[in-house]
Amino acid sequence: MILLPAIDLLEGRCVRLRRGDFDTAHQVAADPLETAHSFAQAGAGWIHLVDLDGAKTGDGRNRETILKIARETSLKVETGGGIRDMDTIVAYLENGVARVILGSAALENPQLVKNAVEKYGDRVAVGIDAKNGRVSARGWLADSGVDYLDLAHSVEAAGAAWIIFTDIAKDGMMEGPNLSQMSQLRKAVSCGLVASGGIRSQRDLEALAAMGVEAAILGKALYSGAIDLAQAVRWAGPQQT
Repeated sequence: MILLPAIDLLEGRCVRLRRGDFDTAHQVAADPLETAHSFAQAGAGWIHLVDLDGAKTGDGRNRETILKIARETSLKVETGGGIRDMDTIVAYLENGVARVILGSAALENPQLVKNAVEKYGDRVAVGIDAKNGRVSARGWLADSGVDYLDLAHSVEAAGAAWIIFTDIAKDGMMEGPNLSQMSQLRKAVSCGLVASGGIRSQRDLEALAAMGVEAAILGKALYSGAIDLAQAVRWAGPQQT
């Protein structure tokens, strides 16, 4: 299993949110680059970077920080948040980022997903963030009314090789991932799945791996010490896939 330690960037700071609520943002680390280096030293091969400002407003104020981490660490960078046009996709993928995540764009501009996948293949992932099974957009502030499984079928048909699924109700709550929805998603699509939201223990990772989930994002569990990244990496195996 691939483990992706996460850094959420808000005005250049490393923060965590509870259930996607920007009002709950609290700083969890001093410096994004130093934090990324610590993940690499623990054996991580990938890092998951979210531009929260971009997700909310569509601007790219954290882009240089993201590109700096891609340039100055050994980590493969997966990033999302406000990526809504081909120019932004190109700016990231042609400058060191390994994979971009299309979230709101997958709902609002399905053709962009098709075009990006045609150009970059598995370097393009789709993020599906859901509340009560319905997909949220625009930094989790808007309820689209779209069922998460319906969107998963659509983006797989468009050629997406990876889906990153987050149950927003679980995110940042340390209550465990939504194994029921992940299981339904695993049965619905054959593309690679990345689990996000609520992962709190080695046991959660083992449960996800047992159902065939290929990767998992670790956030609050790392910053709180509930999961030791180096130990988890030893369990998970090679991280450079």
